[in-house]
Amino acid sequence: MKLYVVPTPIGNLQDITLRALETLKQVDIILAEDTRTSKVLLNHFQIATPLWRYHQHNEHKVLENLIEEMQAGKTFALISDAGTPAISDPGFLLVRACIQHQIPVECLPGPTALIPALVDSGFPINRFVFEGFLPPKKGRQTLLNKLKEEERAIVFYESPHRILKTLLELKNYFEATRKICVCRELSKKFEEIVRGTLDEVALHFEKQAPRGEFVIVIEGVH
Repeated sequence: MKLYVVPTPIGNLQDITLRALETLKQVDIILAEDTRTSKVLLNHFQIATPLWRYHQHNEHKVLENLIEEMQAGKTFALISDAGTPAISDPGFLLVRACIQHQIPVECLPGPTALIPALVDSGFPINRFVFEGFLPPKKGRQTLLNKLKEEERAIVFYESPHRILKTLLELKNYFEATRKICVCRELSKKFEEIVRGTLDEVALHFEKQAPRGEFVIVIEGVH
C-alpha cells in the first residue's frame, strides 16, 4: 500500500533516473496522464507494468477507487507526460487523498522544466516565484499587475500557440527593457535559449515561428 510520485523526462529519455526505472517496474499499476505518451517511455525501457489513465478530466471520478485499491494493498506509481506530477500537472488531489487516508506517499526526485530554465537565465535565483501557466482570462490582468513589481525572478510555462501573444502582452505590464529568458524544448534536440530584453525576445519570436514547449523567466525588479 503506497503511492510513488515518479518524475519522467521532459524530453531526453536518458534523463530518467535508475531509481525511477526500478520503481516503475516494481509497482502494481502505473497511473499515466496520457497512456500513449507514457508507452513510448515504458517501451523504450522495456517496462511492462499495467497502465491506468489518470488525468485532469477523470481525477475526481477515479479518486475514490484508487484509494480503495491502495487500501487493499496495491502499490501505484503516478507519472505525467513529462516532468514531476502535481507541478502544473494532475497529482495534487491524489497525493492529498492518500495523506488523508494515511497511505504512504513517496515523491522521487527528478526532472522538471522550471529549474533548468532558471539556471539557464543567468538571473539571481536564490529566490524565485513560480506561476505555472498564467490564467488564460480570469485573474490574468490582476496577476500580471502584481508580478510587475516582483523582486524575485519570475518563472512560468507557456504553450507554443500562445507564446508570442503572451510576450507582446507582457510589454503592457513590464518595461520593454526588462531582462527575460525564454527556454524552448529543454533537453531535446532543438533546445533553444533566447535571452535579452522583452522587446528583443518578442522580436525574435515574431521573426521565427515558435514551436515546442516554453518556459519564460523574467528578472526581478532591482
